[in-house]
Amino acid sequence: MTNLERAAYVRGLMEGLELDPKAKETKVLNAMMELLEGICDSMEEIDETIDTVIDEMDEIDEDLGDVERAVYGIDDEDEDDCGCGHDHHHHHHHDDDEWDDVEDDETIFEATCPTCGELIPLTMDTLEEESIECPKCGETLEFDFDEDDEDCDCGDGDGCHCGSKKETTEE
Repeated sequence: MTNLERAAYVRGLMEGLELDPKAKETKVLNAMMELLEGICDSMEEIDETIDTVIDEMDEIDEDLGDVERAVYGIDDEDEDDCGCGHDHHHHHHHDDDEWDDVEDDETIFEATCPTCGELIPLTMDTLEEESIECPKCGETLEFDFDEDDEDCDCGDGDGCHCGSKKETTEE
């Protein structure tokens, strides 16, 4: 039952009381019912407006995704091909020699803060520090690009920091 339907139900109950239309109390109750019905009408209009805005925002988000894919050259299946699990965009360098041309303060990646959604530019300096604090919410984002971790079967080798040691049974 909607709020407007509930207000109509209350009005019916009030009319069923057969109150004296000239009494001050009846005038107050009628004014309160009109106010309640007006508020319910406004709420329905607001709900409809919110639904419209949400639909429009979804369309804008899809359009923005299309623009991001076009600008960054990302296919849907490539969006998280680094395997880190974070939502971010990579500026792809296909030749390792190209990294030599990248300045230490040049943005090479952009990461999205998992807490607040802030888009954070990452430089070579940032990646070497292995962590950065989100400028918006203060969340610490950590980066670990050790090549030893890639082949981790968690024998807790020298380069591994995943923290999930394999249980071994002694016989």
